[in-house]
Amino acid sequence: MVFELSFLKLLSAELYPRGYRYRKHYSKAIGKPDVVFVNQKIAVFLDSDFWHDHDFKNLRTRLRNDFGLKKITRNMQRDKDVTRALRKVGWHVLRFGENDLKKHLQHAVRLVADRLRV
Repeated sequence: MVFELSFLKLLSAELYPRGYRYRKHYSKAIGKPDVVFVNQKIAVFLDSDFWHDHDFKNLRTRLRNDFGLKKITRNMQRDKDVTRALRKVGWHVLRFGENDLKKHLQHAVRLVADRLRV
């Protein structure tokens, strides 16, 4: 959660001054996305690289027990299910991992802005 809050601040610091208005942690949308543009039906999720594993091949070397592997596997499946469910009811879904935001924040902002213009 600490990751999500700090990267949410990073993304917010780029979106808000540009005039984009959104809701944070919108509980009325499936999966409670981190950032939501309600009228445009755009949901943005900020996923930690570890718990929503964006590097699954190297995962086994980082975990010491099966519990962690099972939890991350469940998280990954839930992410797919939530994305599918949102798309089924007409939402556009964007997911960014922490490395995406650390290294390519402006690209992520452009992706959000491009989706808002469609």
